[in-house]
Amino acid sequence: MDRVETMRAISQDVLGGPEVLREVRVERPAPRPNEVLVRVRATGLNPTDFKHRARGGFLGEPPFVLGWDVSGTVEAVGVGAALFAPGDEVFGMLPYPFGHGAHAEYVTAPARAFVRKPAGLDHVRAGALPLVSLTAWQALTEQADVRPGQRVLIHAAAGGVGHVAVQIAKARGAYVIGTASAGKHEFLRGIGVDEPLDYRETDFAQAVREVDVVLDTLGGDVSVRSLRVLRPGGTVVSLVPAGPDDFRQEAERLGVRAVRMLVDADHSGMRAIAQLAEEGRLRPTIARTFPLADAAEAHAAGETGRTTGKLVLVVD
Repeated sequence: MDRVETMRAISQDVLGGPEVLREVRVERPAPRPNEVLVRVRATGLNPTDFKHRARGGFLGEPPFVLGWDVSGTVEAVGVGAALFAPGDEVFGMLPYPFGHGAHAEYVTAPARAFVRKPAGLDHVRAGALPLVSLTAWQALTEQADVRPGQRVLIHAAAGGVGHVAVQIAKARGAYVIGTASAGKHEFLRGIGVDEPLDYRETDFAQAVREVDVVLDTLGGDVSVRSLRVLRPGGTVVSLVPAGPDDFRQEAERLGVRAVRMLVDADHSGMRAIAQLAEEGRLRPTIARTFPLADAAEAHAAGETGRTTGKLVLVVD
């Protein structure tokens, strides 16, 4: 009888707080046609991980292994997967939302979910980038078509998506306004924000005018209020996929665009992100790293809402 190879993974049997997470041993996957098996070296944490752990979200009831960010080494390739060979260092985002499973020692995914990791980008930083960078890239370039000289407002600009969105917007030649608490304004200026706003002291809807694009990472009334700072024909891209109908209704009344979106796996987008990282124009800030076994502690830290940049699980 063939021996079944196993691996460590972080799983859960019930929905709930960080304490429901536990390290388990599961069968190591094998790549199917057009897939690669990647040995995970680092994997980022994102708010979507916290939400799915607590409420199931798109994944329904557990057990499941969370995680969409991957940086690692190709271990094996499936039939027809010609992009990579064993030993190649790659990074990318597993197809969202049903391709989850990165919080483990190994993961399989379509080869085109990955691109080669730039040599100057270590696994921790590469593991922090994919989901937030693809989200920001698709929002700013595909949905909003940010162009040089445009004014872009980014909410929660010091957060995971926010701080990479700032850098992508600057790489596109935009003037960037970013909201964050006053204590994070030096950080914002350091990553390129032209005009930091303290959301605790300043109502952005009163302080900001003539904006071409708003990246809304918060949802709720922020989505609707953001419409009112736009120039005619401007765009608010909300990363909160569901919300009240008045978002679109108010946009129609004002003559502006309202877009809700989810990130999607994107080979060309990942290649653009890798290029920006290789050129030094996109660098994730790492708030803290945790061993894979300490995933519950990492979730607890992330849910404080005070993180600047990204939390990353390191897989030894």
